This record gives sequence, C-alpha cells and structure tokens, in this order.
Amino acid sequence: MGGTVLVVDDEIGIRELLSEILVDEGYTVHLAENAATARDYRQRKRPDMVLLDIWMPDTDGITLLKEWAAQGQLTMPVVMMSGHGTIDTAVEATKIGAVDFLEKPIALQKLLSTIGRALQKGVARSTTELSLEGMGKSQVVVELRQRLQQMARVMAPVMLYAEEGAGAELCARALHQTNTPWRVVNDGARLVEAPLTLLEEARGGVLFFPHVTRLTKLEQRGLQVLLGKLDRYHVRLVCASTLESAEVTGELHFDAALWQQLNALNLRVPSLRDHREDVPELAQQMLSRLAEAGEAPPTRRFSVAALNALRNHDWPGNLTELTNAVRTLALTALHDEIGVGDVERVLQPGIAATSGAAQTADLAMPFELPLREARDWFEKLYLEYHLRESGGNMVRVAETTGLERTHLYRKIKQLGIVLRK
Repeated sequence: MGGTVLVVDDEIGIRELLSEILVDEGYTVHLAENAATARDYRQRKRPDMVLLDIWMPDTDGITLLKEWAAQGQLTMPVVMMSGHGTIDTAVEATKIGAVDFLEKPIALQKLLSTIGRALQKGVARSTTELSLEGMGKSQVVVELRQRLQQMARVMAPVMLYAEEGAGAELCARALHQTNTPWRVVNDGARLVEAPLTLLEEARGGVLFFPHVTRLTKLEQRGLQVLLGKLDRYHVRLVCASTLESAEVTGELHFDAALWQQLNALNLRVPSLRDHREDVPELAQQMLSRLAEAGEAPPTRRFSVAALNALRNHDWPGNLTELTNAVRTLALTALHDEIGVGDVERVLQPGIAATSGAAQTADLAMPFELPLREARDWFEKLYLEYHLRESGGNMVRVAETTGLERTHLYRKIKQLGIVLRK
C-alpha cells in the first residue's frame, strides 16, 4: 500500500472526503481545486497517480488530460471522475490515455480497487514511453491522429506502412481500447502450431504483427486461418510493414491474395524527417522523462543551438534513434546545458577524431557546392562504395550502413544510382 495521489476536483467536500479515505489507507495525498493548480503541481512533481474530475469551471479534465499527453507529461496513470459520466466521455478519456473512469458518487470499495489497479499499471508503464498524443503538433501528426480515429470505427484488418522506428506500434496502440487485451506477435511459429490460441488471448482486443513480412509460407497459411475468424472473437488485426506492397508480393513472394486481405485498411506512418519541426519538443519531453525516472540530472537542459541541430538531422532511425540520442546526451554531457557540440559528438561519432588519411580525402570534397548538393555527392559515393563491396547485396548494404531497406531503396533512386544486375 502507499503512493502519491493527486486529487483534482473543484468541489471542496469531495476533495476532503477522498483525502481522508486515501490517507487512512496509507496514501500520500495532494489536492488541487482546479486545472491550473494541478498543472502547476505536475510541472514540479510526478505523482504516482491522479484522480481527475471531468467537469471543472476553468479547464475541464479532458482538456487537461490532452495537455499532459501532448506535453509528454502523461507518464502516470490517470483515473477520470464524473457525476455526469457518459460512455462517450469515458471512451474519449481512455483514448487520450486515462486508465479508468469512476462515476460519482463513488463507492468506497470501487474507489480503492480502481486506485490499486491504476498504481499497478503505473509501475508497469515506462516513464520514457512515447504516446501518439505526445508525438507532435505538426500538421502531419495531427492528420495522422485524425485518420487513425476514423479507422478505429471500422473493425477491419489494418496495415501500417512505416520505416523502422517511425512509430508503427504507437499507431497500432491508438486503435486499441483500454482494458481490452493487447497482444504483440513476434513469434510466427504460433501461427503454425495453434493460430486460434492467439485469437483466444486477444479476444475483444488487438492482435499486432510488427514484422508481418517475415512470416514463412506455413505461417502465412496460419494467418489466413486466423483472418477468417476475427469477427467471431471480436479481434482487430493490425500489421506493420517497412516494405512497399510491390516488394512484399514480388521480391519476398508473400501470398498476394493474403496481402490484399491484410490491406483492407492501410495507412502510411510519417518518418521523423517528415515532421522534423516536432523534434525539439520531442527531445525535451524525452529529457524530462529521463529526469523523472532518475536516469538524468533534473538540471539537464538543451541549448537553443542543440535543439536546432537535432531538428536538422535526417533521423534515418526515426523515433528510436532520437530516443537513443537523447538518452546518450543526458548521460554523457559534461555540463547541465547540452550544447550543439554534444549533439554533433553523438550524431556524428568519430568525425572529430580526423585521421591524416581522412584529411587527405577531405581535399577532394567539392566545398564550393551548396550544402545539400555536397551531401548528395558524398552519399552517392558512399552508397556506391558499399554496393560494390557487397556485390549489390541490398540486405548486406542495409546492415552495413544502418539504413532501413525502404529508406535505402529511396535514397538510391533519389541519388540516381544505377543498380548492376
């Protein structure tokens, strides 16, 4: 028992009653009479959980929940409270990130059991975990959220096309209803052994295949069986692919008819470079969460120049690469302020230690060209070198260069590189 609970309610009688009950149960309680007070408290501290009233005069609870989600501060479980609760309101709150919903008047046993479950979820939740709400405010991300909301109304298989690390799982989770099963299938062998057990485990929830294109022929047959019984188990099937349809059915010889069924609804997830204007805020969210988790000093901060450098990076590894970069910066910067030099050190390892041979090579660089053209010139030479070294083996080139294959093919086409047969 125990933990810190923030109670947000504009009615003093309810605040004091909840406080008395929870203190008697061994919780530490902080009270907020409105959203402004709750907002201020959350800026300074992270409670273990929040009881949040929906109907408040200044800012309602749903709006405050959205703010916390957009700012990356929804790292604690939130239970909504309302005396005028409706199913629609509860559904909206859980889609944003609330873990549960209580109707007033609240029965004592219901209150305590709900808080207990919420705190357990809070322990399991990673404080550095991103959510779709916190992914950004750019038009690209706003439209992505809108399209996912539209797709959520239809129980048809969904295919998400996304580069590695771009956030396919975040999008899949946006199609998942809170308090229903969520199952990620990384082991395709289960489709051969007992495909229906997967449906039983996910009954009423979501079954997510993050690497569906890796399935063997036998595993694809198991998936075909599973597809025919989704309605019976009321399961939403969501798959993700880093490859285009033509590559999957052509180069990988994936069953074309099955692929069409999996694409009943499909959506392209933008890469991080498609909404790079969100990078500074994302980086600051990640840094704040690391500080909250005790992994970074609370005084750590980014300089403006450092944030600009992060925004201008191409991020071939997308959100995963950004997460790793922020963690490395948080743990290895020598000063409280992370500067542009730190960012360059982390994003371009080894460049500062230039050898004599590298300096000689630099003399051949076309310094008179604009930066973008010079970069294209270098990337073309770089990829042509690795294509020669690998004998044109694209899998090996992708592994050596650290580029996701879809991005690699796109780069080759963009740079006008001719692939040898």
